[in-house]
Amino acid sequence: MKRIVWMGIGVAIGVIAFRKITEAQASLGPEGLNRAVGRMADGLFDFADAVRTGMHQREEDLRAALGIDDAGAARP
Repeated sequence: MKRIVWMGIGVAIGVIAFRKITEAQASLGPEGLNRAVGRMADGLFDFADAVRTGMHQREEDLRAALGIDDAGAARP
């Protein structure tokens, strides 16, 4: 009985290891690299958009606090 339990545990560990190795190989190939770069670029663009939005909101808050009118502010 003990042998069957240990054999079952060994098979389960082997299946898990095989899946992990297959995932690692897929992520190391050209497709995996393209996906990783795409996700990183998307994250960078999202972060830049969030920073721009925050900058514009903060600028509006500061202009309102200082009483500066946006229409009257001429920028060269």
